[in-house]
Amino acid sequence: AFARTITELDHVRIYKLLQRQGLGDDSPLSELIDAAEQVTPQQVSADVVTMLTRVRVSHPDGSGERSLTLCYPPEADAGKGFISVLAPLGTALLGLRAGESAQWHGADGKTAELVVRAIEFQPEANGDFTD
Repeated sequence: AFARTITELDHVRIYKLLQRQGLGDDSPLSELIDAAEQVTPQQVSADVVTMLTRVRVSHPDGSGERSLTLCYPPEADAGKGFISVLAPLGTALLGLRAGESAQWHGADGKTAELVVRAIEFQPEANGDFTD
């Protein structure tokens, strides 16, 4: 798998979230953030999915295009496209770059895939390095 990139701030916040949720070091999200390349919020490339980034995704064949925002559990609202980083899709999106594919196992056990077509909004690219 290609290396994900996450900001140091997201790493700290997600680590604390995992601790609070009682999720161990063997959770997929924990493994992902430990393996990811960490950069400062100021250094992160504008095409990387960070926390609170809004992305345009579609199926690999180009169908079903929609916007999703990667968020923390309290903000999660699938109907509005707010996907928790703890959800399999949220974990799959974190640290991807535009053009890469998120793959995860759906509730039915099948592998699902969405392609990140574009980053519509990224807090860091907008100069917001704090929240």
